[in-house]
Amino acid sequence: IDIDKDFEYEELAIAAVTEKTRAYIKIQDGCNQFCSYCIIPYARGRIRSRSEEEIKKEVIRLVENGYQEIVLTGIHLSSYGLETLSVKEQAALLPENGISPLMTLVLSLSEIEGLNRIRLSSLEPRIITEEFVKTLASKSKLCPHFHLSLQSGCKETLARMNRKYTPDDYYKRCEIIRKYYENAAITTDVIVGFPGETEEEFEETKAFLEKVQFSQMHIFKYSKRKGTKAEAMPNQVPEQIKSKRSEILFDSEKKMRTKYLDSFIETKEIVLTEEETMIEDTLYMIGHTTRYVKVAIPASDLKSNELVNVRITGYLNEDVLLSEIID
Repeated sequence: IDIDKDFEYEELAIAAVTEKTRAYIKIQDGCNQFCSYCIIPYARGRIRSRSEEEIKKEVIRLVENGYQEIVLTGIHLSSYGLETLSVKEQAALLPENGISPLMTLVLSLSEIEGLNRIRLSSLEPRIITEEFVKTLASKSKLCPHFHLSLQSGCKETLARMNRKYTPDDYYKRCEIIRKYYENAAITTDVIVGFPGETEEEFEETKAFLEKVQFSQMHIFKYSKRKGTKAEAMPNQVPEQIKSKRSEILFDSEKKMRTKYLDSFIETKEIVLTEEETMIEDTLYMIGHTTRYVKVAIPASDLKSNELVNVRITGYLNEDVLLSEIID
């Protein structure tokens, strides 16, 4: 198989997964983006997608086996279904009135009885259009939890990375999400110390992150990948500077995360229970809300894989909220 030319998706269906309540389903492989730091397009080939029919069959099997939540994953999930379209047709999906194959798939899966939650893994910011979010917010079971890959909040750094958006464009996409989903969880990835990143560029990124106010950030120090354009770029950032910058962003992330969790105190939420955990001699049932906030419920007679109405009362620890069951 020539991974640069083959568009056939290799079927790897599952009917059960290790988690008891949440199933991860890979629906897409390959990437056409060629970010300057990434080897994936060379290693995994061009984009190719699983058929909607096969995905739906698998989800139905999983729901019949008791799963209430699925997570759709892929190497570049936003490209799902695009390999069947011409370059002109793909470009037509980018304007605000565009309709993406991924949106069509989510709407189709939302019709499956017994499936209560759908999540999407990492998304390309440009897929977030008014039509995409408005439609999914009103007609699907999609959770208000969006992981939008950013990598840098500096326009110049993004250009060197060959990311195809600007900070201003990214921010507009976040505003669209928040327009249709109340208190949406928006998470992201950030690379610090990319080749050529000056102190001014880093400060620009830090300011942008604080402007967006993410619910959670995954922060990585840049590391060379053999065969990528970034490997040969000049002005590689020293390791000690990368470490210092990542520590600054970790501190910023912790403050943002706490602020987001604080917003749920005294609110009513629906938790999908997952597993019992003993914490300081007390038995709790742990689960997640639709926004992927981890919540502990005094266990009582709860079982895993139940949807439970709770009121958030405070913190069990810095990462887990405490709750009580309500009718």
